[in-house]
Amino acid sequence: MLQIHFVVLLAIFPWLGIFVTAQNVSSQAYTPVAAPCPAGFNLVRMAGAPGSQSLSTSEASYVSTRKTNVLPQAWKTYLSNVLSTNASLPAYVATILSGNSSEIPTLGIATSGGGYRAAIFGAGVLNALDGRNSSSASAGIGGLLQSATYLSGLSGGSWLLTSLAQANFPTIQELAFGPATPTVSNNSWGGWNTDYDIATPSDNPATDMEYYTNLVEELRGKYNAGYVVTFADFWARALARHFTNGTFPSNFFDESYTHGAGILWSGVANTTSFMSYSIPFPIVVADLQAPDQNSSEIIVGDEIPLTNPIMEFNVFEMGTFDPQLSAFTPTKYLGTTNNSICVTNYDQSSLVAGSSSELFNTYNLTNTFNSSFGPILSLMADLLPEPKVEYDVASWPNPFYGVAPATFIDSAQTNLNLVDGGEDGEVIPLQPLLVKARGVDVIFAIDATSDINNFTDGSSLIATQNRTSLYSSAYSFPPVPTSLGEFTAQNLTTSPTFFGCNTTSSNVSTPLLIYLANGGPPHDGEAPVTNTSTAQLSYASSVVQEMLSQTFVIATQGYPDDGATKDPDWPSCLACAIVDRARERAGEARSGICSTCMNRYCWNGSTLTTATSGGAHRIGISYSFGLVVASAVGAIMLM
Repeated sequence: MLQIHFVVLLAIFPWLGIFVTAQNVSSQAYTPVAAPCPAGFNLVRMAGAPGSQSLSTSEASYVSTRKTNVLPQAWKTYLSNVLSTNASLPAYVATILSGNSSEIPTLGIATSGGGYRAAIFGAGVLNALDGRNSSSASAGIGGLLQSATYLSGLSGGSWLLTSLAQANFPTIQELAFGPATPTVSNNSWGGWNTDYDIATPSDNPATDMEYYTNLVEELRGKYNAGYVVTFADFWARALARHFTNGTFPSNFFDESYTHGAGILWSGVANTTSFMSYSIPFPIVVADLQAPDQNSSEIIVGDEIPLTNPIMEFNVFEMGTFDPQLSAFTPTKYLGTTNNSICVTNYDQSSLVAGSSSELFNTYNLTNTFNSSFGPILSLMADLLPEPKVEYDVASWPNPFYGVAPATFIDSAQTNLNLVDGGEDGEVIPLQPLLVKARGVDVIFAIDATSDINNFTDGSSLIATQNRTSLYSSAYSFPPVPTSLGEFTAQNLTTSPTFFGCNTTSSNVSTPLLIYLANGGPPHDGEAPVTNTSTAQLSYASSVVQEMLSQTFVIATQGYPDDGATKDPDWPSCLACAIVDRARERAGEARSGICSTCMNRYCWNGSTLTTATSGGAHRIGISYSFGLVVASAVGAIMLM
């Protein structure tokens, strides 16, 4: 486990705390800056009540311009890739995706938590959806990434998303391994550096000792400026070596570089890919840990009640659409708590990723310094003492102080405590894509959680179903199984599954969910390589490539039958699901291969049936790679 790495190093070097250096360049770049607010500044935007919520003008403008100027050609390219597989699609599919239709789909892609495993699996799926990849185009599903309107990430999925967005949307191969001819600088991309362990990047304890000290010293500027510094900041600086610009194998330990400090989440808006509206609108999810939260509402095995607000970081705003707050603050000015003095440089991209993956509170919530992480936290307390501060959360000055005091649980708190976005059991970041103001038609959900043998069991979907039922006026979610046994018995995690294929007048705004899970090895008989432990914090480059390659197979094989290893109709079936809500709006009836596909891939309730007019899930093949039914929905998941 992660904590073992830290504890062993500190046991070997109990005198680590004596190493204090002058403020380094990373410390300066990581320090928030306070200045008078710009004219007309408003700290809080109220998003409205359920049913009448609004997006920020910046998000609405980005999405509108992308839909007008970019997506018509993106959908046309995707259609061409589908047709290259000799697909025989109904005319309405081609019409909707032709680039000339007013009913183009609004697609959101969500990539789950699960540490490096989830980042790599999610990257493999995005690679299969990336039209820049010739193999993906040939497989008939490439181009969906370019056609998406939204892309959300959580925990390990946030590592993938933040690195992809801030690095100017490189190809997945370049994202994972860096450019072939890198330019070593503070603002250029160097790859994930997976060969270097996030916790102990060296084989030399003395080198790691110095590394730890440097990480703490990189926080000194923020600390001296009067801002709360917690273990999440330390974690963010470690993550920055892997998921922000500026770190390469040649400069990994070189403190003359900033190693991602100063790379801001709001700064994604200044990348050429974002300014040209070429990337899906990115959203990172974290959970709120409230001091006064109702522990009785926590599902056994989780840490955060389903009723706590889910916080999102998008490029323009941070906040929540959950009805108990429904408010946002500008991402650029995170750290600000009034309309007079504005703080910038707080929204470090690495801290956003670190907040979304901050699960250290799960080890000992009540007595941090007696926990497994006690030694490293004690070191921080010696160098950067924070009396009466909870160290094992990500601390953000609360811009919503005094807002919605009757309903917002943290209205009276000066700081928001954020933790891993999956600690309420929802390890796929679906909530932002269910916001009705965003009008998402179809969600491609990538699930790489660790439930059974480091494969997923579907529990995250159950948690989302349970939560949305509590806020039915705000969110609409398609029915999914209510027990893990159904997921296993019907093989819903070992092949793609469509949920919510049929709408009624009461759920017409419910997105269709395309669910692709890391539930087992490919159908071609390959030994599994994608079920690595969440605690594994380093990977040989060759292993990353093996995982990406196997994930590509999983993403492109569909649901084969009759002993086949691949469904030749999978590109067509996926296209049929993508356009299904737009088809309905256009008043078209399902026909041709789309009728067959929706019967084949749609889940239609808790019983196994054959094809019906409404669509039903197929009876699956039983696999023998060790999947078993979990004993409880709330089984502890490592996010």
